[in-house]
Amino acid sequence: MTSGAVGLTGASATAPLAVRMRPRSLDEVVGQRHLLRAGSPLRKLAEPGDPHSAGTSVILWGPPGTGKTTIAQAIAHTADRSFVQLSAISAGVKDVRAAMDEALGRRDLYGRQTVLFLDEIHRFTKAQQDALLPGVENGWVTLVAATTENPSFSVITPLLSRSLLLTLHPLDDADLEGLLDRAISDDRGFGGAIDLDQDARRAIVQFASGDARRALTTLEAAAATAKASDESRVTGEHVEAASDQALLRYDRDGDEHYDVISAFIKSVRGSDPDAAVHYLARMIVAGEDPRFIARRLMILAAEDIGLADPQALPIAVAAAQTVQLIGMPEGRIPLSEATIYLATAPKSNAAYTAINAAIADVQAGKSGRVPKHLRDAHYAGAKRLGHGKGYVYPHDHANGVVRQQYLPDTLEGVEYFTPRPLGAERDLAARLERIRRITRAD
Repeated sequence: MTSGAVGLTGASATAPLAVRMRPRSLDEVVGQRHLLRAGSPLRKLAEPGDPHSAGTSVILWGPPGTGKTTIAQAIAHTADRSFVQLSAISAGVKDVRAAMDEALGRRDLYGRQTVLFLDEIHRFTKAQQDALLPGVENGWVTLVAATTENPSFSVITPLLSRSLLLTLHPLDDADLEGLLDRAISDDRGFGGAIDLDQDARRAIVQFASGDARRALTTLEAAAATAKASDESRVTGEHVEAASDQALLRYDRDGDEHYDVISAFIKSVRGSDPDAAVHYLARMIVAGEDPRFIARRLMILAAEDIGLADPQALPIAVAAAQTVQLIGMPEGRIPLSEATIYLATAPKSNAAYTAINAAIADVQAGKSGRVPKHLRDAHYAGAKRLGHGKGYVYPHDHANGVVRQQYLPDTLEGVEYFTPRPLGAERDLAARLERIRRITRAD
């Protein structure tokens, strides 16, 4: 348990760079501008002496390294409150209750409010989360809980309903560059003792992938590598050596990004699971947003596999939902599973070409009136207009299919969907032929 002001106003010179550079106030927090604008809930929470904001609790949901712990500490320091930190990995119900009792004692004896920061709340059991409720309900603490998983699935409803849910985003490249500049110039960091060339800056930003902690840790390791060679200028080679792996040439905003995702899509479409997994790995290691990859898989399943394997889309959707729930690095596993399934599935773009052809006809004015027997007959006067007259209810017939016109007169006989003789569409083609013989028989 960490309490009081330790680590809020400064840190030992021997502490890791990421610890030494922790913001001392919300004004120093990098990124998350959508949460830190003037008048926002976090700003109000940090206002000293406000008894109403002191009882407010928040849940910070976001990827690692986006500032969850930093924001909690900055709120405590700015508002002059005690800071207590618990980790769901090591704390139990007894620790939670002890923290609540101590917070209540500080408030009653000294009039001092407490910020209780609970890291990885998604790892807490229901019983452990229940133990937080008295302190939250009675305002004994300002609970700031952090999670990398969707709180809707990992936090109990009573606690969720009593807290503000705020979503943090990965830092953008400009945020990370500003963070690096501050660490190089600030006395808490290197105090101007090192220089960073453009290749090194670009490599660190790329490797960090929106994670502030990773950026500072990489900078510190690269600077140590340069210092070992009596150099004060940190280069891309120093960064590569410090990261203990070759940094991929993969610019998320440049040509390589589009080349790799294009190769990934075409490898799945081309039924090469090995190549597809290779490009998937390149994107993962380079820090590509896993949600972007999952979206591409869902599109692939619908566009390139379609009804040749009707399970392809549900599997891609399941992978996307799983990644959203469990995050990375574990999310790589369902992404790999879906990628391999889609790459080895039979392929058909028949559904894709069908909707494109139908849209093209509609845009060209080939629509026509809805046949009268298909029009809505459930309002007053509809039957007088002939709506619904002559409609044949398919379920009244043994095979559930009847002779009946469904397309407008101007499009009668048009066939948009043409199944391919692959996978499940092979059987579907035979069935569709029999259906059309009945529905469109002369």
